[in-house]
Amino acid sequence: MILGLDISTSISGLCVVDNDGTVVYNEVCDTRKYKNFFEKAKHIKKKIENLKYPIDKIFVEQSLQSFRSGFSSAKTLSTLSRFNGVVSWICFQHFGIEPEYIAAPTARKLCGIKMIRGQKSKELVLKHVLDNEPGFVVLYTKHGNPKPGTYDRADSLVIAKAGYSICQQQTK
Repeated sequence: MILGLDISTSISGLCVVDNDGTVVYNEVCDTRKYKNFFEKAKHIKKKIENLKYPIDKIFVEQSLQSFRSGFSSAKTLSTLSRFNGVVSWICFQHFGIEPEYIAAPTARKLCGIKMIRGQKSKELVLKHVLDNEPGFVVLYTKHGNPKPGTYDRADSLVIAKAGYSICQQQTK
């Protein structure tokens, strides 16, 4: 079984796919209420330790490596990178498996998601997941937006499916 993670200091997505590529678990770990970095890590550690699946491979969305105008600051990128490392270590300690990292564009490409210039990647990913995963359910706010955590679940699912694709290629 493959664990796919979309790690963030606010809401992290976790997805498990079985040996046939079927999604068996897709949830989020909401750490927004914790202000302390280590409290956030402790909360996600508990979520990971409660996974009752025989995980064989772990794939993590690679944290951003560079600045883009209008996006994350150096401090934010540094914090995300540290948190990504801490959660990766938690996974290694718990499962005894070294996580592999996949860049988001690579994961989307492996899943057949075509990016359209000018469209938000989160929305394209969610549309792809809704079109291809019948079990993926989206709850909406009263304003018609996906509830918090929806995009994180979708991203973790894409990472897990990309990991599955990589494993399939390696066995051929």
